[in-house]
Amino acid sequence: MLIEYGVWVTRLALAVVFGLSAWGKLADRAGTRQAVGDFGVPVRWVPAVAWGLPVVEAVLAVGVVLPWTAAAAAIGALLLLTVFTAVMVRLLRLGKRPACSCFGAASAKPIGARSIARNGVLMLLAALALWGGLAHPSVPAGLPADAATGLALVAALCGAIAWLVGQVGTLRRRLDEQALSTLGAEGLPVGSVAPEFELLDVAGDRTNLADLLAAGRPVLLVFVHPGCELCAALARELPRWQARTALTIVVVGNGDAVEQAAWGVEQGLGDIPSLVQQGNEAALRYRVRGTPSAVLIDADGRVAAPVARGAIATRELILARKSVRTQLSSRSNGQRAAAGGRT
Repeated sequence: MLIEYGVWVTRLALAVVFGLSAWGKLADRAGTRQAVGDFGVPVRWVPAVAWGLPVVEAVLAVGVVLPWTAAAAAIGALLLLTVFTAVMVRLLRLGKRPACSCFGAASAKPIGARSIARNGVLMLLAALALWGGLAHPSVPAGLPADAATGLALVAALCGAIAWLVGQVGTLRRRLDEQALSTLGAEGLPVGSVAPEFELLDVAGDRTNLADLLAAGRPVLLVFVHPGCELCAALARELPRWQARTALTIVVVGNGDAVEQAAWGVEQGLGDIPSLVQQGNEAALRYRVRGTPSAVLIDADGRVAAPVARGAIATRELILARKSVRTQLSSRSNGQRAAAGGRT
């Protein structure tokens, strides 16, 4: 009896996942077409695939619940997930990280190791649903009809709540983007007090600007995005600049801490701190409009240079800082030598 209940819950869970996926894609037609094209589908097939994929997912969501189609729908779900996963692995090996959009705008994040792991869990769920559909295709015999209907409604309600949570996150991102587009001039004036912030690091601990300035050195905030190729190329250079300059270099991303941590390991950031925005709260305060960008804050907590927009400008900012420090050091040594000669 417990096995039959477990099979029923598994099928409901799989139905919710595929139902949400279909609904999200249909609700975000433009994002779905963009994602289908980014995943390598030929241009002439993009419109058909963008329509057909959510329809297939909706059919699978319904089919996995019905007793006479449960096994066939589970096979279809397993095959679809296998194809998705294979395509993701291929793209990652090519160094490409397109936005997934698996659940529409609510999941418009670049693919990564987490996407592969999620698909692995869903494939396991589909395999269990397949076994259950063959061994126990009907609703559990001891489960009253009203209870079965209630479970289905609860599953649908959970799916709706998950979709609403995703929509809230999407609205936050869009509001941040709109705010960034209406900020006026990019960057804060040189010499102005650097705005305070408090962000989570990849370990889940909170870090603020005062913590970063505690070492008495200038701080370079490098704003990045995991799906940005220029950001990745720049990030791989940061450990070398950290060793050669008297700067505290800090990488600031946004989104998921686990994904940010994996991205940092992939780029070889080493001991360079990596902070995570929930939206774009730090970027908004510093009027940073794109990635990669860098903001230099002096040891007194003031903005020391205009925003460096782009990888080249960031490198030039670091080189300029290093050059000024070298000149000051040489001048100081010369003054000490002259003073020693007079004595």
